[in-house]
Amino acid sequence: MSATCLTIKEFTDAVGGGITPRMVRHYHQLGLLPQPTRSPSNYRLYTQKDVIRLQRIVALKQQGFQLNHIRHILEVEPEADATTLTAQLQQQYRAVMQQISQLRQTASALEGLLGRDRHCQIMQAEVLAQLKLLEVETQAGLGGLEKLWSGLDAKVHTHSEAFQESLQHLLPDLSERSEIEQHLISQLVLACGDVSLVSFVRLSRDAIAVSREALKSGCDIFVDIPTVAAALDQTRLVHLGCRVTTLIDNPHVTTATEAEQEFWQRQEWQEKLQQVTKGSVLVVGYAPSVLLEACTAINKQKIQPALAIAMPIGFSHAPAAKRRLMQQNIPFITIEGTLGGGLLAATSLNALVESLIEKPDCHCYLKGDKS
Repeated sequence: MSATCLTIKEFTDAVGGGITPRMVRHYHQLGLLPQPTRSPSNYRLYTQKDVIRLQRIVALKQQGFQLNHIRHILEVEPEADATTLTAQLQQQYRAVMQQISQLRQTASALEGLLGRDRHCQIMQAEVLAQLKLLEVETQAGLGGLEKLWSGLDAKVHTHSEAFQESLQHLLPDLSERSEIEQHLISQLVLACGDVSLVSFVRLSRDAIAVSREALKSGCDIFVDIPTVAAALDQTRLVHLGCRVTTLIDNPHVTTATEAEQEFWQRQEWQEKLQQVTKGSVLVVGYAPSVLLEACTAINKQKIQPALAIAMPIGFSHAPAAKRRLMQQNIPFITIEGTLGGGLLAATSLNALVESLIEKPDCHCYLKGDKS
């Protein structure tokens, strides 16, 4: 065997990343990897150039790129300038967004049927039967379906929406998660109306247990801007003895853009971040730079929160900040990628607090601590 050539087993070992010979053969079929030369005994032989190419494939796949998009990226000539590569990536992005839009329309139609509660099931069955028999070429067929759909919509005026019942039909299997985690995820979906969010929610293994202990002990809550503080369940937090502190304490700051600008323009907000107390819960719903700065402080052991709920908004800093948080040695709850927002961050904390205190008919339970 030549010192410069590798068998497929040696090739996968050199690349690492969980790559198997079967995956390599699949990549050959997709055109991601060029067909290798063969030994006299018909064994595949690979070179260091092949190792580098497969390592690039693995790295891009780990960043979330699909295999067909990776192939397009690798097809760009190495000498191509950044403008050419950017233009190609923009073209790919537009194509992906078009696919997402089309799938979203289909998902919405399915949710319109599957999300119906028991009060609508009879009419739902009629619609499903009509869908099976529908001949879309005929105007009569389209009209008949429209009439049934209108009848299904009319049912919503007869009763309030049963959210939990609808979710049971739409959510993926969460049976391997704890009851509290299932509730948290359900509340996040209800807060944004997007079931696909489930795939992006990330919780560290000890996040639920640690957060409950911290909240029961009356820990401090630190949020990035007033909008997040306003969405918190203040009544329950008062009962637990948790005090809420806003890091960017400017009532005029209500958006991610304003939060970013304010955080960097005024040194006092960056200094205030250093005041996050040990064992507290940090909630970031808008400003990715607040989370990035917090991660730096955590890494340097300047602050030691018990839990970070991190759902900032943004298209470059936010995903990077969330990835950095997940590398820190503290419990976390986050949503991968660009998804997030103050309402989702507050909803996460509220779901944890709700797991500790059942909602009363009024605020009378506060009297218990005062009597």
